[in-house]
Amino acid sequence: MNLFEAANEAENKKNQPLAEKLRPQNLSDFVGQEKITGSLSKMIAEGRIPSMIFFGAPGTGKTSLAKIIANTTAANFVKVNAALSGVKELREIVKDATDQLNFYRRRTILFIDEIHRFNKSQQDFLLPYVEDGRLILIGATTENPFFEVNPALLSRVKIIRLNRLTAADIQKILRRAVETEKPERVEDSALEIIADFADGDARVALNIFEQLIFDGGVTLENLREILGEKIRRYDKLGDNHYDTASAFIKSMRGSDADAAIFYLAKMIDGGEDLMFIARRIVICAAEDVGNADPMALVIANAAAQAAQFVGLPEARIPLAQAVTYIAGAPKSNAAYLAIDAALSDVKENSGADEVPMHLRDTSYKGAKFFGNGKGYQYPHDFPEHFVEQQYLPDSRRNSRYYFPTETGAEAEIKKSLQRWWKRD
Repeated sequence: MNLFEAANEAENKKNQPLAEKLRPQNLSDFVGQEKITGSLSKMIAEGRIPSMIFFGAPGTGKTSLAKIIANTTAANFVKVNAALSGVKELREIVKDATDQLNFYRRRTILFIDEIHRFNKSQQDFLLPYVEDGRLILIGATTENPFFEVNPALLSRVKIIRLNRLTAADIQKILRRAVETEKPERVEDSALEIIADFADGDARVALNIFEQLIFDGGVTLENLREILGEKIRRYDKLGDNHYDTASAFIKSMRGSDADAAIFYLAKMIDGGEDLMFIARRIVICAAEDVGNADPMALVIANAAAQAAQFVGLPEARIPLAQAVTYIAGAPKSNAAYLAIDAALSDVKENSGADEVPMHLRDTSYKGAKFFGNGKGYQYPHDFPEHFVEQQYLPDSRRNSRYYFPTETGAEAEIKKSLQRWWKRD
């Protein structure tokens, strides 16, 4: 490196965002995820780094962990973003990884950010190189990899879930930022509020901290300028917005319209994101009212769209309509319990429950050769548009997930299912 390159590197480092500048360089500096870093430390010490997918919320340290592993093992580290990369770039990376291994006995860690954005062909391309060890794949995703990554690739990697950082974890990171940046003014109360407001995202916390330094100090006064009305959620009364949201949902579930409206008002006044509120209303309509009153979900969804369309202050009106409707509606969580029970079975026996032959797709050439669709009975050809036949896989043919209640409209659903399937 010549003097000109060194000067450029120093200047670039100086202008780096604080979140990048404070990125931990080793596992001992990594905050949070103690169970994960413990097992990773052991794997690194034993020289056995498997291909992995880090799954977790933004700002939990997925990229930092990948870089720490690369630095600790002296591996060749290559980073790509799945949203911007294609098979052509991957071919070049594989060629370079082959050269690194053959000429320098150096393994390559390929870090793919947002790996869930890779399509099937891109994921399949990686399979042989992950399998023969030419690439150590480390993927990062905020989406559940069991839904977004091909089973063939999943079977070759270790899934590591990173938990959302706690407010205490964020405060440790902020204290480190104080030691590094040495701002002239730092108020502990401001650090506490930033840690709460960041909601487990270290990058958000450090970005706010960096802005405060630019504005003259890490103080409550400056923090109010940045967060505006949203700071009310964390005032001296100790209101935490997740506690308020929890009380809001539980009040709707508990059919207390007055309490639900109170917490709605509190969130609106505190500057809460309208879509955060609307999402909770929609979830409550589906989870707690369900089929006891199917209109609840329709109204909740319409209120969410209306709120986004008209904005505040008028958005409070459709939201209030949805909240009071849900609070006054009959309640059933049968659909919610059904999907969780089914998901539990699917995860327990993933890949073993085959679709019955008579239900399989017949739209492609050669489907009949395999016996797809043979014996299927078209319900609309029968009285009441119903005919009894097996729909669940053989391994689950007697499983039950949905147990409708006697409440509201769900009582009629229950009668129909009992009549058709002759079940108690």
